[in-house]
Amino acid sequence: MNVDLGSAQTGRSGWIGDAWGGLAAMLVALPSAIAFGVTIFSPLGGSYAAHGALAGILGATVLGLIATSFGGTNRLITAPCAPAAALMAALAIDFAGRGSPPEEIMLRLMLIGLFAGAIQIGIGLSGIGRLIRYLPYPVVVGYLSAVGITIIGSQLPRVLGVERGVPLSQALLHPLTWHWQSLIVAALVIGAMLGLPKIIRAIPPAIIALAAGGLAYAALGFVDARLWQLENNPYIVGPLAQTGGSLLDTVTQNLRLLGAWDPALLAAIGLPAVSLAALLSIDTLKTCVVLDAMTCSEHDPNREMLAQGMGNIGSALLGGIPGAGTMGASLVNVSSGAQTRLSGVIEGLLALLAFLALAEAVAWLPISALGAILLVIGYRMIDWQSLEFFRVASTRLDFMVVVTVIGVALTVNLIAASAAGILLAIMLYLREQARVKVLHAKVEGEAIFSRVVRPEQELAILLKSGKQTVVVELQGSLFFGTANQLYKALEPEVGARSYVILSLQRVQSLDLSATHVLEQIKDRLDAVGGKMIFTEIPRNLPSGLKMKRYLREVGLVRDTGKALAFRQLDDALEWVEGQILASECPADDEGRPLELADIEAVHAWAPGTLQDLASIIEPRTYPAGKKVLKAGSREDELLFIRAGTVRVALPLQKKDEWHIGTFGRGALVGEMGFLDSRRRSADVLAVTEVHCFVLSRQRFDALATENSQAAAQIFAGIAVVLAQRIRLLNKELRTLRS
Repeated sequence: MNVDLGSAQTGRSGWIGDAWGGLAAMLVALPSAIAFGVTIFSPLGGSYAAHGALAGILGATVLGLIATSFGGTNRLITAPCAPAAALMAALAIDFAGRGSPPEEIMLRLMLIGLFAGAIQIGIGLSGIGRLIRYLPYPVVVGYLSAVGITIIGSQLPRVLGVERGVPLSQALLHPLTWHWQSLIVAALVIGAMLGLPKIIRAIPPAIIALAAGGLAYAALGFVDARLWQLENNPYIVGPLAQTGGSLLDTVTQNLRLLGAWDPALLAAIGLPAVSLAALLSIDTLKTCVVLDAMTCSEHDPNREMLAQGMGNIGSALLGGIPGAGTMGASLVNVSSGAQTRLSGVIEGLLALLAFLALAEAVAWLPISALGAILLVIGYRMIDWQSLEFFRVASTRLDFMVVVTVIGVALTVNLIAASAAGILLAIMLYLREQARVKVLHAKVEGEAIFSRVVRPEQELAILLKSGKQTVVVELQGSLFFGTANQLYKALEPEVGARSYVILSLQRVQSLDLSATHVLEQIKDRLDAVGGKMIFTEIPRNLPSGLKMKRYLREVGLVRDTGKALAFRQLDDALEWVEGQILASECPADDEGRPLELADIEAVHAWAPGTLQDLASIIEPRTYPAGKKVLKAGSREDELLFIRAGTVRVALPLQKKDEWHIGTFGRGALVGEMGFLDSRRRSADVLAVTEVHCFVLSRQRFDALATENSQAAAQIFAGIAVVLAQRIRLLNKELRTLRS
């Protein structure tokens, strides 16, 4: 869904859309923020549930104003979130269980939020923010499901209406302790949360459900008058201002409490702060990724981390609870027509105004109603579709990652669960990578040749000596997990081959373990007189590693001659063929220019045809390095190579080229341009000094006018040369295909 479509559908644009989106987002975020605050501070007992509601409102206000103002993601709503509530509530329960006084617990929670924000700023400044986006999907699923289960477990006692401090297991086993009025309110709220979206879409269901729960609670007061008691009522939030003062007095009290902190507390808050920062960062960036997909935009994760860190520091300083970019409120913001960051600022302001206007109403909110809202939120956070992973064999191990994350989260904590899930996901990834075959193909030297056009005698020698050479095409990741597989693929070639050509074009990564295997094979080849040759080395691997430089730095490619590197496979094959021919058939008269009758390409031509051809050709010499024919030119000459070597290459982008072939004594070059008279498609470069006979199309046409039979025989001879080259090309294509 594109945000412009959403704006068009609602008929709003500009700041009006932002204002409406901010209002809708506030209506979604504020009830949850109040519920999260109550969840965190309820374990402290007394009237601290009311303080939690105030902390939730302050968090929604401060986060909306600061994080949104400095962030770069349009339409993102930052507010108190479920992961923070789950972790902070667990910490509050733990601190209370150790006998810490409420004021000290409040200070610890405040410091944890403060330091978590500072850590987020550090993440943004260091550039680590971009890495958080790459959490494995099963880890995210398990993490969110664990948060959902944690929230459900913490809210069930409140929904049941049991006394504070009663463990969940004990509450479930003693139904007589349940408060039936709380159950009625919770059931009504849950029904409204689940059923209203199908009927009413203009108003967020949490608002209507909370109002319905409050009205139901008030109605139940006719049955039990104690429910109408404001002071010391365990079933409602209670007065928000503990001392009867204003909001400013409450903020001042929080700042005064923060000023009494003891550095000795750092040891107790360090790990929780790191855990909270990680959870908040993951939650924010997950939401940003979804917004990017919906609005065709791209967020800056590092800038967002800086903004979120500043928002959480501001919230902690003023006594609010921490938060992150929240999915539900952000999606409502988008669908309501918001387009810029202004919508988030408006959401924060409206949260503050709502508190100032409805402070007395907030005090009467039933605890069971807030717990019921969180039960629905927790239920929706559980990814029930992940159960399908278990049914499919290929995703069963991913399901185990999800289960592991949930199990560690429930028995240890959320950050340990994330770490365990990431570690397990990495192990599964390495397992899959190790199972991928690193050997793509092996081609015998007798089945693949360079593009050098050679006489039949030389081809026969190369065919006979083909077993000396093997081309090994590697693929995938060459790392410690596939090092043994790499060794087994190359070890059989030691002693059986004189030349082992390694094509690295399909290699995606290379580490020191795989490099050590290549070093071992290279040394063993050298011991028996063989050579390892690298070719088609990727310029840059996906990791950014410059492989050729790396191979030189680790000593695999040196000037010793033990291992060589060529840019293209054809260059490597040409070098190997040169070595074989030099040892099997030493050149004797390489420098003597051939006569026309000695050129192999015209051996089958009729003698009379050669006489006619000799009358229209002219001898020509090109120095080494000279372009004999140039791509793009209209040269229509046919060259008969008498001595020397030329290289034919097709120009590509920039300075790249594709090597078509290398031609030496007795070969024909330029036949395509000679036949169709179009612009040349390739360059012909003199590698050495070249002596040749040149036949121009103009002279040939003149001969055709006088002697059509001779011209036809020359054409037939050229056609035979082309047919031979096409056959060789077909053979090469079949080899590559196989």
